Amino acid sequence: MKIKFWGVRGSIPVPGPKTVRYGGNTTCIEIRSDSGDIIVLDGGTGIFQLAQSLLREMPVTANVFITHSHWDHIQGLPFFIPLFVPGNKLKLHGAFDLVSGRGVEQVMNVQLQYSFFPIRAEELKASIEYFTLTPGQAVQIGDAKITPTLLNHPVVNFGYRIDCNGKSVFFTGDHEPPYNIYSPDDPDFSTYQQIIAEREAGIIEAIKGVDVIIADSSYTDEEYAKKKGWGHGTLASSIRIAKEAGAKILYFTHHEPTRSDDDLDRLFAGIQESIPPEGMEYRLAREGDEITL
Repeated sequence: MKIKFWGVRGSIPVPGPKTVRYGGNTTCIEIRSDSGDIIVLDGGTGIFQLAQSLLREMPVTANVFITHSHWDHIQGLPFFIPLFVPGNKLKLHGAFDLVSGRGVEQVMNVQLQYSFFPIRAEELKASIEYFTLTPGQAVQIGDAKITPTLLNHPVVNFGYRIDCNGKSVFFTGDHEPPYNIYSPDDPDFSTYQQIIAEREAGIIEAIKGVDVIIADSSYTDEEYAKKKGWGHGTLASSIRIAKEAGAKILYFTHHEPTRSDDDLDRLFAGIQESIPPEGMEYRLAREGDEITL
């Protein structure tokens, strides 16, 4: 199984001289199973470069799994060039949206409204299929099994575990560890804390034993104190989850858009010193990086 990063920024693309080393595109990860099936996690702006790389392989079937429908995770989909070429297939997988009451098809339908995009869905030449997923129910793509897990974000967000011939990777999408909304002196505090503990245990169980975890690590602990409830994790919270799950390699991703490459390097050096890996390897996700499991 091969993993390649095409977009590692959060919230908004930030190309420029201060982001050239780690990249300025928003979330997109390509996974190739051992049998060569194409699995794409999220369709942020990084998917445009992935599309360019696929042109020499056409016709292609791309299985795209959307963690959630916020713009930075879907805004590159209309620019996925194989969509405009006959013979290609896009199989879009994702969650049922409790707010709109619609399935994952709304991810494309909203963006392809003629007021916002010059090409109507009916004009696309490729075949598009939509698959609305259920938490815990795995999908088989060739020799890879993809299992969605409900994580914590202001909209429905799936983390995805991909298992292939004994190797595994888990991507969180956007995830903020659940926290207690009650003060410790509130009579509902202990009951809610139990709910949180059960939910966290379920998340750890879904990640348990993976070779690689790619985790939303947007903030430092100091930044998080001012952004609690925004739906994102910290470097420290990602480490805690990865260690509890027994992961071998942790990739920090969804880099905060105001952070330069030098800022990321300083943060990375600091977190390795303050929370040593102790048998697990830390890495900063970087556009273009590849790993083979």
